[in-house]
Amino acid sequence: MRTVFRDITILSPEIGSDSGWQVIERGYVVVEGSEISAVASGDLPAEIDAERVIDGRGKVLLPGFVNLHSHAPMTLLRGLGEDLPLERWLTEKIFPAEERLSADDYYWGSLLAIAEMLLSGTTCFFDMYMGVDQIAQAVLESGIRANLARGFLGDLESAKERLAEAVSLYNRYHGAGEGRLSFLLAPHGTYTCTPDLLRHTAELAGELGVGIHIHLSEAQTENQTVLARYGKTPTQILAETGLLEQPLLAAHGVHLSDQDIELLAEAGAVVAHCPASNMKLASGVARLDALRQAGVRVGIGTDGAASNNKLDMYEELRLAGYLQKVSTGNPESVPAGYLLQRAINPVPEGFGLLAPVGCIEPGYQADLQVVDFGKAHLQPVHDYVSNLVYAAKGSDVELVMVAGKVLVDGGELTTIDQEKLFAEVNKRSAKFRV
Repeated sequence: MRTVFRDITILSPEIGSDSGWQVIERGYVVVEGSEISAVASGDLPAEIDAERVIDGRGKVLLPGFVNLHSHAPMTLLRGLGEDLPLERWLTEKIFPAEERLSADDYYWGSLLAIAEMLLSGTTCFFDMYMGVDQIAQAVLESGIRANLARGFLGDLESAKERLAEAVSLYNRYHGAGEGRLSFLLAPHGTYTCTPDLLRHTAELAGELGVGIHIHLSEAQTENQTVLARYGKTPTQILAETGLLEQPLLAAHGVHLSDQDIELLAEAGAVVAHCPASNMKLASGVARLDALRQAGVRVGIGTDGAASNNKLDMYEELRLAGYLQKVSTGNPESVPAGYLLQRAINPVPEGFGLLAPVGCIEPGYQADLQVVDFGKAHLQPVHDYVSNLVYAAKGSDVELVMVAGKVLVDGGELTTIDQEKLFAEVNKRSAKFRV
């Protein structure tokens, strides 16, 4: 199928820059099947016909967001355990609620997360959780792109079953959905996994040819626990156990020393910054400016809805920018263009995804969002990037396309029955109120 966007403002990251943007104020984009086939300024040539032509006057077309760290089924736990520190939130509220999750709960919670993400411009998410069979089902049915990982913890003996499950999931689903679904391995963290388990995970990742998704230095107590136990920081444990020799996605990275940052930079690791979750759980402020200056690739994630409580990447962008400015005392530390790139182009090509995304150029996947700028809070337009980062809301997204298929049209989901979804979610929610 061919789809054309015409008379639309096109924003695409500048290749080779971590903050630059190419802007075409009036142009067209042609989508053939799952890929972008043409991008140009000016009028749509008369010889280009299409099954659907989308009028983009007053609208902006940009790549879809990549939510780099989430726990999708946790939408069912949204609003539980409020106003608690991380350890009490986990042990008193979240862990007991998670014990009540059924297979069907994982599916419906994931579908709710996917609906929320699609409606606010997210076209791909990286996830680490349980119930991955059901998460995969929701991904394949909805049409979104995702990288999934079955989380595990403990020692090598206790984690054997979970490791076997992770390999089985990889063998069954990696590349499914015409390449929309991919996998990483996900040891929970250095404070919950023994060094032997981490070493084995690094070896297994090398054998499978996949990367690793792990929590890293989210809370100060995590660092203190690891230092007391091993005499090393969590990042040093990653280096010692071979995890930094594999493609690595480190979630949070709030409490990283200069040496930790240097190790991550040398390894080419990616850090997923989750500002709303880190603020809500009082975990601290990640050092984005230091990570950027050291050359560490950074992306933006929402974390789970139980600790955020939203999956709106526009809100994450705004919070990330403001949090860095006030915490560093430097309004120039992380410019808007850099932040928007962190949400759209967070990982190197080939890291965890099976097709190129994050750019509006021929050959890239047509994972796109259209934002309606005909809103009071988006006028006037001195700078499109600034308006998107500091003024836009998820509800401004009008159309979302993944792999050339329209999944949100006129602000409405096209592959998910929203009424049935809400009914199922609310029916299941009562048992989690502990």
